[in-house]
Amino acid sequence: MSIYPDIWGGGQLLAFSGIDGQTDFKNGLVLRTAMDGYAFEFKNSLPASPDAKIIYTGSAPERIELTGDFFRFYAGNQVSTGIIADASNILLEGEFKLELTPEYEYARTGTRMVAALKGFLCKEWLSADLEQLLDARTLFLRNVPIPPEVSENSKRAARKAWSQLKTQIYAPEGQIRSRWSTPDRWPHKNMWLWDSVFHALGMRHYDPKLAREMISAMFDLQRADGLIPHSGNPVSFRNSTQPPVLSLAIKMIDAVDPDPEWIAELAPKLERYIEWIMANRDSDGNGLVEWEIEANENCRSGESGMDNSPRFDGAIQLDAPDFNAFLAYECEALAQFLPEKRDYWTAHYDRLCKAMRERLWSEECGMFVDYDVKGNCRTNIMSSAGFLPLYCGAATPQQAAKLAQHLTNPETFGTPLRVPSIAKSNTAAYRKDMWRGPVWININYLIALGLERYGYHTLASSIIQDSLRELEKWYLKCGTFFEFYDDRKELEPRALDRKGKMPKVYDPYHQAFHDYGWSATLYLEMLFHPEWK
Repeated sequence: MSIYPDIWGGGQLLAFSGIDGQTDFKNGLVLRTAMDGYAFEFKNSLPASPDAKIIYTGSAPERIELTGDFFRFYAGNQVSTGIIADASNILLEGEFKLELTPEYEYARTGTRMVAALKGFLCKEWLSADLEQLLDARTLFLRNVPIPPEVSENSKRAARKAWSQLKTQIYAPEGQIRSRWSTPDRWPHKNMWLWDSVFHALGMRHYDPKLAREMISAMFDLQRADGLIPHSGNPVSFRNSTQPPVLSLAIKMIDAVDPDPEWIAELAPKLERYIEWIMANRDSDGNGLVEWEIEANENCRSGESGMDNSPRFDGAIQLDAPDFNAFLAYECEALAQFLPEKRDYWTAHYDRLCKAMRERLWSEECGMFVDYDVKGNCRTNIMSSAGFLPLYCGAATPQQAAKLAQHLTNPETFGTPLRVPSIAKSNTAAYRKDMWRGPVWININYLIALGLERYGYHTLASSIIQDSLRELEKWYLKCGTFFEFYDDRKELEPRALDRKGKMPKVYDPYHQAFHDYGWSATLYLEMLFHPEWK
């Protein structure tokens, strides 16, 4: 059994990792395995543009090694190899041909070729020591931890998850002074707030120092008024925010590798960010916060992360159970991080939890729901967001019991794959489209943490184990971790819609993303979690 990922499938991403050296946000090479045949598409152009390609031309391979920065095809005595040599160049040796578009160039000597964007070609790679270069690329994967007691399928999926996580890492550049991560290298490319948190949770099991950098990188983007942006890159940022879950990563990383100085450095910055949220996301001044709402019918609230949830179909301001649960958790953490202000932040925590119990709990639904601040009423739209007050401890024991019942009720949230993003009973809003039904691994993880907080260990473990098996199933079939999964287990992830009906011509923004960051890194986090073995 290879210690490297060994499943071919379309949609897998390859790029140079900031773990190995300096990356290039603007001009770095990105490859994607093709959906048809053994080929790699260059992904530096817009999605609608024709792709340059690397095509394997050898005999049908008996074995393949396919990581985030190198690949090998084994056919008889012939081994054909490709290695991402640096941020801009790929080195090939063996049975390959190039089909390049005008923005790329290449050089060749014998059976070796090197290709790059025009202006970035480095011909010196043609004389490189191939085995030495491979040794450098494989160092990370040769040393990653994998729990010894897990199944062979789990070990294979874990190797892929580690390889994918490595590929998502950028080196410091521009306004980002730390190593940082991106959800999927293409087409996202930028750094996102809550994605960075989930990526760090997986990385903490191997390299806590790097995990800390991945969180510090988000603080590198903090604005003068305290805002930590929704997303950004070395030269720009998006002027809104995202789910505030930074303290979750800070606490989890500190649990495996304590660093009081790091927490002392970040805590005042986190405090300014939480104060920004309370000052800028409470339109009616009642103390609960609301997500920013957009005009895009397929993405009413990108700030929430639940872009097209039916919660936001009315494009109205909502006191939101997820936003306020995240905020309360941060206040609880700040009381721990800033002992001199413990009473202040504990009071905010208690206030938010009390307000959620009084304003957002629907006895009719038996769960937390959004509150329309202008219509002065609860929406009673049952979504996975309604479970997140468990995460911060806002629910009473009686409310927690009702929430737990929903997770085994086949008419609401006890679907074949839990936890659906909306209740099964909401047939009018259901679609196999992102947050209108499908399952998201990050929400399952947060719900499981909440269940653990209330002592529902068996229920939490069952949701996590089901999630792990589903991730493994589709990795073993498709070679990739997907952005979201079918709650009914009727369709493979590639067949699910994304923000509207899937177009006839391939468009990555209308199909579940492949090699998606937090699905892979939370696979590792869940695999290592002691309560969920």
